[in-house]
Amino acid sequence: MEEHIKKVYVPMTETGFYILYCLQEPMHGYNIVQQVLRLTGGEIRISPGTMYGSLSKMERDGVIRFVREEEKRKIYQITELGREVLALEMRRIRRLYRTVEGIGPQEAETMMAEI
Repeated sequence: MEEHIKKVYVPMTETGFYILYCLQEPMHGYNIVQQVLRLTGGEIRISPGTMYGSLSKMERDGVIRFVREEEKRKIYQITELGREVLALEMRRIRRLYRTVEGIGPQEAETMMAEI
């Protein structure tokens, strides 16, 4: 993974994280907005300007790709590079969680083995 991509995407904004997380399945921008609302219990609402600006930038950077168009809606999906970026961010978030919860390395290994 290029150093530029790591620098831009890790740590990720919540918006970037949720977009990549949602695009593990092909979907369009409005669908992502609705999915994020469901995932966060309405706490995170991505505006159309933020959504489409983020999708455009992520496509240019190669972390997502355009799949097809359906009824004038562009469908996107995460790329392999995007999966790597998402995995890095998820590891970072898990580490933060363990720190906040006071979970040591031994307990974390046990927890991860149970998942």
